Parts: sequence; C-alpha cells; structure tokens
Amino acid sequence: MDIVIDFLAEHQGRPSQELYEELAARGQDLPVDSVLVMEILARIEQYFKVRIPADAEAGRSLRSVWAFAETVHDSLQAKEQQQ
Repeated sequence: MDIVIDFLAEHQGRPSQELYEELAARGQDLPVDSVLVMEILARIEQYFKVRIPADAEAGRSLRSVWAFAETVHDSLQAKEQQQ
C-alpha cells in the first residue's frame, strides 16, 4: 500500500504522509478517485513488471488505495507462482 500512496503523492507533487492522512480521513479503505489510480496503474505495472488484468475485480479495486494495493499484491503472488 505504501508504494501506491508514494506513487500517487509523487504524481500530485505532495508528501506521502499528507496524502495518506487525507485518504484516511475519507475512510478505512482509503477511497481515491479511480481516474487518478488509473494514471498510476501503468507505473505500478512497470515498476513491479506485472500485468494487472482488465477484469471486473481489477475495476472494483480502483475505488480505493487499499483494494488496489491488494490487487497488485495478488498479481505479484501469481507472478511468483508462475516462475
């Protein structure tokens, strides 16, 4: 989750802690604008060298930082199992 917040904060030119506090104030799942997360998706895929599938589950994960981080984690685990 930290890396997702770091990428979001960097994209916005803000400190990570400030963004985290703002998102946490919105709710436990750290809800975020799905358009903003989509902008970060390519960076996450490139950074981790993983592909996030374009399916319904991934679409739902774009609603919060927590869910998106879980999707990235699941994709990384799947990649490790394939190797």
